[in-house]
Amino acid sequence: MNVDQLADRLRQDPMFMENVVRWEVIPAREAQYAPFPEGLDERLVPVLQKRGIHQLYSHQAHAVREVLAGRDVVVVTPTASGKTMCYNLPVLSSILKNEDARALYLFPTKALSADQVSELYELIEEMGVGIKTYTYDGDTPGAARKAVRQAGHIVVTNPDMLHSGILPHHTKWVKLFENLKYIVIDEIHTYRGVFGSNLANVLRRLMRLCEFYGSKPQFILCSATIANPQELAETLTGRSVELIDDNGAPMGQRHFVFYNPPVVNRQLGIRKGVIPETREIAGMLLKNGIQTITFARSRLVVEVMTKYLKDIVRDPLGNAGRVRGYRGGYLPTQRREIERGLRAGQIDAVVSTNALELGIDIGALDACVLCGYPGTIASAWQQAGRAGRRKGTSIVFYVASSAAIDQYIVSHPDYFLHQSPENALLNPDNLYILLSHFKCAAFELPFEDGDSFGNAPGTEELLDYLDDAHILRHVDGRYHWSSEDFPASEISLRSAASENFVIIDITDPAHHRVIGEMDRYTVPMLLHENAIYMHEAQQYQVEKLDFDACKAFIRQVDTGYYTDANLNISLSLLDIEKQEEEPSGVTRALGEVKVTTLVTMFKKIRFDTHENLGFGHVRLPEMDMHTTAMWWTLPDSLCARFENDELKNGMLAVTNLLRIVAPLYLMCAPQDVAVQYQVKSPITDKPTVILYDNCPGGVGLAHKAFSMQQMLLEKALQIATDCTCSQGCPSCAGPVGEIGENGKQTAMTFLKELIR
Repeated sequence: MNVDQLADRLRQDPMFMENVVRWEVIPAREAQYAPFPEGLDERLVPVLQKRGIHQLYSHQAHAVREVLAGRDVVVVTPTASGKTMCYNLPVLSSILKNEDARALYLFPTKALSADQVSELYELIEEMGVGIKTYTYDGDTPGAARKAVRQAGHIVVTNPDMLHSGILPHHTKWVKLFENLKYIVIDEIHTYRGVFGSNLANVLRRLMRLCEFYGSKPQFILCSATIANPQELAETLTGRSVELIDDNGAPMGQRHFVFYNPPVVNRQLGIRKGVIPETREIAGMLLKNGIQTITFARSRLVVEVMTKYLKDIVRDPLGNAGRVRGYRGGYLPTQRREIERGLRAGQIDAVVSTNALELGIDIGALDACVLCGYPGTIASAWQQAGRAGRRKGTSIVFYVASSAAIDQYIVSHPDYFLHQSPENALLNPDNLYILLSHFKCAAFELPFEDGDSFGNAPGTEELLDYLDDAHILRHVDGRYHWSSEDFPASEISLRSAASENFVIIDITDPAHHRVIGEMDRYTVPMLLHENAIYMHEAQQYQVEKLDFDACKAFIRQVDTGYYTDANLNISLSLLDIEKQEEEPSGVTRALGEVKVTTLVTMFKKIRFDTHENLGFGHVRLPEMDMHTTAMWWTLPDSLCARFENDELKNGMLAVTNLLRIVAPLYLMCAPQDVAVQYQVKSPITDKPTVILYDNCPGGVGLAHKAFSMQQMLLEKALQIATDCTCSQGCPSCAGPVGEIGENGKQTAMTFLKELIR
């Protein structure tokens, strides 16, 4: 059965259609072509024509023209629109004309790096020229590393390796730095928050070394569709960048089905599980011979779903190779084998985490199933884009879970389908992050008096601070590195705080092994002594937490329960940056706050029944974090209308609603931003709702929320208004047991007052 026949059959199935909230048909789009730009080396054209490429898509030609003219560009087009050509063609053309020219390719994952290298190899092989392309990452053998450093025309790596393996050892990479002509950064929408803020500083260090070696490279950046690609590219690079978003790639017709599982408990607003419903839909596609990719949010769900689908296709000998799982943790050889199987059509169904979301070539599949909302609209479209051949029809199913954010998306399909309102945010000048990279930059190359660090503020003050701390030494107009440590090894690009705790499995006394790590601010909640820590579905009990040495020692157990810690949060004001007071008495403000967290006790909760089996005390020190926040203060005249409990319940409901909309519109993970309420806030002395960046120093989320506050409040009110429940449910303001009988109505009153 093909996709068109399946779509017709499903539309005539009343049992299936009663759960379909929206069935959108996105029409096919014809390709827009343009001739090969002038200035492209003529040796490339016959090779492309041999592959059936007689002209470029309009956005490819536009990008190549701009790059050949010497401009920095950011290309923003959907998945499978041929963005790779936008950078491969000008890079290869330049190296063909000048064999000393070099290029550096940055990809967020190793899998994507490996995939792009294989595509480049094919082009170079067909031309029969000696352009050497190498991957340089943690898997590169020691013997090959010297060859890459000395002879690599195109070095393909990831930000982590550039940060800790290339920049600190730049004296071994002289040929690359002296001749670097292009820096290619793909999938830039993944570089947001802390990761993006760190990458922007890694690029400042890279450009500083290029200047030292006398090269002036150009940037070529590529992104999925987000609201602010040009702003993101310019913040990452510190330079003005030309935006190219005139997508000329063709697309076949696509069916987009929004599927909301049936309600099984109307009072509590609980729906049938997202995993069994996804299993039904993916199983139906598999039985009908439609090649499918299913995306799940966690490694555990991937494994469970893979088992379910394998059981459908298992032959009498027990073989089920037509269904495969794919996630981080699989060996590189196994992942490459699965990718090849998908391209060759030997695999009928693959279940993946977001590891296959990025542009790895797995051929074009016919169907995609999203098991829950991936976290951002950009990610959802990337995943949906894995299905769809250039001319054939494809189908995408979005299966919503009971989670509030999923219910919002499935209830507002237009939000999903039309221009993404998400902003990718980062703050390269976050003091915690900036200071770490100043240390790395000084280790790589001494700072001269009057030197700048890209467009970073306060260079002189930071250098003097490091000098006073005896990390740098100021001698004869230069700041030299004077510490024994290797700074890059202490810094994780994916978290703001450098002190990550390592998790050590001591089950086997003869063989202790490190199985993971966790950032300092999460440790008290999940790794306190006697906590049950889950890893790959295995339970471990925390035997000892050594706070000073940043180590947690755990042992395998089988307890039948998990633990959940109680976190007490208090906020205090450090500084007010902006404040607006209205005649109604509402105050809105933005500033710096100190967040103090203390874990006092934990509960033991039985699996399946979720019964409370008792509690234990946690004895850990308080944790302080300085970050940025914005807050709304409710007017006295409004608060006077409510009893204390009503006030508390209404404010709790407001924070629940803001927790749904903030990650959606700020394009961040739910854990990146926190929303709290205080009935008598130490910041304002009045009832206050506070939204803050949940990482040291902040990455700009509170600032963006302050500028978008009208939209956030209106969307929060819209969720409460549109939800069909009368008094609150998990999909909107929170369950009645948590917010009381009038909590939802009180929250709506508060939101109307806060909206200008």
